[in-house]
Amino acid sequence: MSVLEVLAIVLAGLAAGTINTIVGSGTLVTFPVLLLFGYAPVSANISNSLGLVPGGVAGTWGYRHELRTLGPMLWRLGPASLVGSVIGALLLLVLPAEAFETIVPVLILVALLLVVFGPRLQRWAARRHADHLTPGRWVALVLGILLSGVYGGYFGAAQGVLLLGIMSILLPLGLQQINGIKNVLATIANLVAALVFLVVAPDLVDWTVVLLIGVGSILGGLIGARVGRRLPPAVLRGVIVVIGTVAIVNLLLT
Repeated sequence: MSVLEVLAIVLAGLAAGTINTIVGSGTLVTFPVLLLFGYAPVSANISNSLGLVPGGVAGTWGYRHELRTLGPMLWRLGPASLVGSVIGALLLLVLPAEAFETIVPVLILVALLLVVFGPRLQRWAARRHADHLTPGRWVALVLGILLSGVYGGYFGAAQGVLLLGIMSILLPLGLQQINGIKNVLATIANLVAALVFLVVAPDLVDWTVVLLIGVGSILGGLIGARVGRRLPPAVLRGVIVVIGTVAIVNLLLT
């Protein structure tokens, strides 16, 4: 591995960790870099998932103040992300890599619309005394997070955008708190998928890549939390829309 390759992978990990903490879609940085250097797609995907776990932990730690009152909610939502990511990781090992390429841009577009119109939809719900989680909304929320976990375990690019879109409409919380929950759920999906890969397909893991992305993603997670927590909600929504749009274009052109 050349010095250029080492530097490029570390910087890609740093960028991905930063983007994942603020919004999501960091895989759209690291995955193409790995392919550029000749790594096989499935091996690159698995090694990337493992490498981004430390960045997710760092980003979650950075959002600990927003999360300090949300423990009970995380205990209820976390299992949905966990189960979904196991399903997604197993699907990655048996389905062709193109299985989700048609539907994913549509999912991201819908998620962006939910993020943009989330405040209006929340106000509409509040006027109808739906500013609390009814059983029906809980079911919809858990199902949405389960499906996001499936996607996160399978590939994960823009999983954060999907989670933000789902929770923006269904949770009566501020965007920064929702972003903190997103970091926890996405990290669970990455971690569980990584563990499945380690058990089922350890020969596909490139530990050098995991280490390099991990180092970069830790720094990126800390930077992303520092930047993201200081963004006003309107600016944060704008960042989400920009990155989500780039993700859609990237997926359609590759």
